[in-house]
Amino acid sequence: MNEILGKLFEAIEFGKADKTSPYPPALKGLDGAKEYTISALDAGITPKEILEEALIPAMGCVGKKFSENKIFVPQMLMSAKAMSASMIQLKPFFASGELKTKGTFIIGTVKGDLHDIGKNLVSMIVEGGGWTLVDLGVDVSSDRFIDAIRKNPGAIVGLSALLTTTMGSMAEIVARIKSELPDTKVLVGGAPVNMDFCQTIGADYYAPNPQLAVDYLNSVA
Repeated sequence: MNEILGKLFEAIEFGKADKTSPYPPALKGLDGAKEYTISALDAGITPKEILEEALIPAMGCVGKKFSENKIFVPQMLMSAKAMSASMIQLKPFFASGELKTKGTFIIGTVKGDLHDIGKNLVSMIVEGGGWTLVDLGVDVSSDRFIDAIRKNPGAIVGLSALLTTTMGSMAEIVARIKSELPDTKVLVGGAPVNMDFCQTIGADYYAPNPQLAVDYLNSVA
């Protein structure tokens, strides 16, 4: 791997957003993801190479460590912040069409549930994995999911829930999506959800952690 891309990978893996960031202590005072991305572009490294050789592998590494309980939510949030600092530098290339994503992923916490930590973690890993993200937030009704899918043809949908009392809402949203837009792939996740429930309500995939959600998206892209 190119030396700059290697340092960018490290900055994202360990959550070093920019030079002013004091975390992690071992990288204090050094450049972060923002500066290394700018340096890479200045050195003639293409946005596609930056995305595919540094950002996506780094977030994949972070997701794997999280799923193996080697790091926890705070470390993942730091890595996501570093990834975002890099992605900001690449936004103009997405806007111009020079850089394309793998597809669009629509995500939201289902109606009646205001919890968003799990949703946010999945969002960060998915976006870092090279996908366009449409985050609908929390307490999302079936109407809003349907509207978002119609505006983003071919998108894959993720439903999140933390409360057992909102599992019925998840089931209703999946049923509506499959009724009106049957070709739409739907994955579900959250503390009360399991594979049996996923199959019962007709969803396509159950993701017990963010990395498996990305693995599924990549398998159907």
